[in-house]
Amino acid sequence: MTTFLENMKAMDANRYATKKTIAQGMLDIALLTANASQLKYILQVGEQHQFYKLMLILISLSIVMQVAAGLLLVIQSLINMHNTKDRNRGFAINHFIDAFIFLSVFCDIMKMNFGLDPAVPHTDVELLKP
Repeated sequence: MTTFLENMKAMDANRYATKKTIAQGMLDIALLTANASQLKYILQVGEQHQFYKLMLILISLSIVMQVAAGLLLVIQSLINMHNTKDRNRGFAINHFIDAFIFLSVFCDIMKMNFGLDPAVPHTDVELLKP
């Protein structure tokens, strides 16, 4: 029976980095799918939405940052973490990926604060008046 210490010694840095890259990629795909849905909604509603231009800008920024993070994830997956020079490049790319994802999530949070939540059904206020 192996001990915890033996398992830690057997851990491969490339395998860990690959799993982390895949997890970040899945988060990026989920956010990109949500943004595509929100973009479709805001384009259908058009200028009638109170914050149309702001929503369009925030959604577009979020999509651009997600695509940039996705491209960097692909580049990062090609890096051999056993080589010291490549490992330093990988760490630098990882910091950029984290920054892009953080800014993308920040844009998504701002969107939700301005009333663009597809989970909440939007009804016409005039219909609710007696």
